[in-house]
Amino acid sequence: MRCPFCQQDNDKVDDTRHSADGSIVRRRRKCCACGKKFTTYEKIGEITQIRVIKRDGSRVPFDRKKLHEGIERACWKRPISDEQIMTLITQVELDIDAKCESEVHTQFIGEQVMHYLGELDQVAYVRFASVYRQFKDADDFVRELQRMRENPDMPSVASEYVPQKKISRFPKTPRSRYDQRNQAGNLPLEE
Repeated sequence: MRCPFCQQDNDKVDDTRHSADGSIVRRRRKCCACGKKFTTYEKIGEITQIRVIKRDGSRVPFDRKKLHEGIERACWKRPISDEQIMTLITQVELDIDAKCESEVHTQFIGEQVMHYLGELDQVAYVRFASVYRQFKDADDFVRELQRMRENPDMPSVASEYVPQKKISRFPKTPRSRYDQRNQAGNLPLEE
């Protein structure tokens, strides 16, 4: 792996972790030349030959990087880790792979992302929805927030594209053992 700082191809792996579903491997690496650390993500399998049908009817190749950038913008300055974003993207890709042969509509991708963002963070969900659904004014935001309040279990409008079963696939940000109190209000026992 080339170092993004000095471009040398000489590094060692300091730490390896797997995502909750086991489809992504996160490696923390250290460059032996400059000593700086960087993170790489390895994904098992790739979506190949999937074409995305855009709203105007044009077809473009599926681009994981473009999906990542859109989700990252929605999650900007929110308490969402890179691992959670990568898990969300992987889950969307797995849904595409499971339900689509060679082409997928942008509507399917957008609804899947909104479904999983709704599980992860409501602010990120509304940010993504505002771009995806092309909100034109404050009334559009108010309507979306009312939908969320009326049905907190399902963040987006019921759609044929959104899975009906709600299971969180995102690892929670670990907290210190002092924040995890049992029902009696005592600290958890030492492990």
